[in-house]
Amino acid sequence: MRKSRTLGMPRTGLRALAAALAALTTTALGLTTTDSAHAAPATAVHYVALGDSYSAGGGSSTTYLNDCNQSVNSYPYLYARLTAPATFDFQACGAAKTTDVLDKQLTPLDGTTTLVSMTIGGNDIGLGTVMATCLFGSDRACLDAVATAETRAHAELPGKLDTVYDAIRTSAPQARVVILGYPRFYDLAATPCAGISATKRAALNAGADVLNAVIRDEAARHDGFAYEDVADRFTGHQLCDSTPWLHALNWPVGQSFHPNAAGQAGAYLPALQTAA
Repeated sequence: MRKSRTLGMPRTGLRALAAALAALTTTALGLTTTDSAHAAPATAVHYVALGDSYSAGGGSSTTYLNDCNQSVNSYPYLYARLTAPATFDFQACGAAKTTDVLDKQLTPLDGTTTLVSMTIGGNDIGLGTVMATCLFGSDRACLDAVATAETRAHAELPGKLDTVYDAIRTSAPQARVVILGYPRFYDLAATPCAGISATKRAALNAGADVLNAVIRDEAARHDGFAYEDVADRFTGHQLCDSTPWLHALNWPVGQSFHPNAAGQAGAYLPALQTAA
């Protein structure tokens, strides 16, 4: 099993950093740790980042930390660097499906885990194949591929998500679990938009909305889970806009239709900060 990744230092180092920051804050405020009437000690944050390439940071770097395409520009890494949690386990991996989360990513979760984040579901309904079909096929082929993915999202994904969400809750009963959605890829008002028709762009956006709605509704069924939408956070920075936060068809191909570093920092990071 792949080992968990930490923020470039041993877990004990992260604990020491968090303790030092807490001590500095207490001193600056003129508080003492023995005066419980004035200041209660903050609960230590133990953060585990699960999910697929949108959480690993695929597309946000030219070099990666490992073969899961984990990136220092990913929103979990940025969040950990900003907040200095007591522990941080980075489990998200490119191409992950719900079964991969269940089989490979849950080991770090336990009763001390206080925060979990995750994107998952896109690979379960074949999002990459749909994007390729829409880029290289006809309008009819694109519409059919999106319709098939939407059917799978409604018929198959709820049960798969429920299984993952239940497993997370069982393994980390005290954790706040933040489920993040996927971007709406195209700015439909932007013209021209080379290489893809308006019909295809509208279909792909509608498909992303269906995927996000299924994920949102399943998250709402689980206590302690919060769904945070990212689609609107990409407004003005979608494909066909002048400063996109997403890759179009790109090399390496695996970066295509993933957030770049600006998308991770400008959309996903604030989404996690809002819901954490």
